[in-house]
Amino acid sequence: MITRRLIPQIAALGAVLALAGCSKPAPKADADKPLIFSIVSTEATQTQMQEWGPFLKDMETATGLKVKPFFGSNYSALIEAMRFKQSDLGWFTNQSGLEAVRRAGGEVFARTTHPNGHDGYQGVIIVKKGSGITLDKLLACGQTMDFGMGDAKSTSGTLAPNTYLFGPRGIDPVKCFKTVRSASAEANLYAVASGVLPAATDNTRSMDRLAAINTDQSKKALDALQVIWTSPTIPEDPMVWRADLDPAIKKKVADFIFSYGVGDTDEAKRQRAVLERIQTGPFRHADNTHLLPVREMEATGMLVQAKAAGDQEAMTKAQAMLDQVHKEMAAAPKG
Repeated sequence: MITRRLIPQIAALGAVLALAGCSKPAPKADADKPLIFSIVSTEATQTQMQEWGPFLKDMETATGLKVKPFFGSNYSALIEAMRFKQSDLGWFTNQSGLEAVRRAGGEVFARTTHPNGHDGYQGVIIVKKGSGITLDKLLACGQTMDFGMGDAKSTSGTLAPNTYLFGPRGIDPVKCFKTVRSASAEANLYAVASGVLPAATDNTRSMDRLAAINTDQSKKALDALQVIWTSPTIPEDPMVWRADLDPAIKKKVADFIFSYGVGDTDEAKRQRAVLERIQTGPFRHADNTHLLPVREMEATGMLVQAKAAGDQEAMTKAQAMLDQVHKEMAAAPKG
C-alpha cells in the first residue's frame, strides 16, 4: 500500500520523468530512416537495379543517407507512395509529376537532360515496317484495330496523343479502336515489333535508350519499327521530392544532384557514364514552373474536348485554365 507520505514524492518523480521524456532526442530508428527514391519499373527489378544501383550507391556515399529504391509498376503507384509518405523523392514524367504536386505534396526541384544534349523529346506512334498501316488508316477507326497507349499518367504515351492528335479530330481512342491496351513505352515498342499490337504510342527517349543498350533484341525490335506520327517537343522529365521533406535532407540531396557528373575530372566522367545508364545527363535546377507546358497541354486538350461536345460551361472553364497557364508562363523566369 502507498502511504500518504510517499504520494508527493511519487508525483514529483513522475513530473521529472515526464520532462525527461519531452526533452530526449528522437529514437535512433527515425534518424536512420532510409531515403526512399521512387522509380517507375519498366523492366524486371533485377535489371532496374543493375541500371540504377550505381547512381543510388553514389547518392548514399555523398549524402551519408541510406537510400532505398521504390519500384512502382506505374506512375499512379509512385504518386500514391509519395502521398502516403512511403517515398521521399523520385523521377516522374511531366504529367505524373504534375499529379504528384497536386495530390501528393510534391515539389519539382530538378529536371533531367538528354545525354546527347537535345533538350526535350517527342511522343510517337509506331507500327511494324511493311504492315501498310498509315496515320490515315489508324485514324479511320471503326473498332477494327488493337492499339497500345501509355500509362494513364504518361505524358508522351497518353496526354500528348490525346492533346495533339485524337482530341483535335474528336476521336476517343476507346471508341475508335477494337481494344486499347495501357503499358509502358518499352512494352508497347516490343509488342509492336513482335506483331502483338499493330500500333502503339512510344517516345523518342525510350527508343534512344534501347539504341544505347544495343543488344541483339533491342536492335531487332528497333529495326522492325516505323514512326507514323510525332508530337511537338515535350519538356524533359522532372525530379520531384516531398515539399515537407526535412530541409537538411533536401540540401544534402540537392548538393549531390547538382554536382553529379559535372566537370572534366575522371570522377565526373565516371558519373556521367552512370547517368547514361539511366538515360540522362547532369541534372539542372527546376521548380514547379517546369510543369507549365504540360498544364498548357492539359488545358488545351480539355478545351478541344469541350468544343467537340458543344459544352459551353466546360469550354469556359478550360479557357480560363488555359489563360491562367499563359499568364504564369509570361511571368515565369526565362531560361
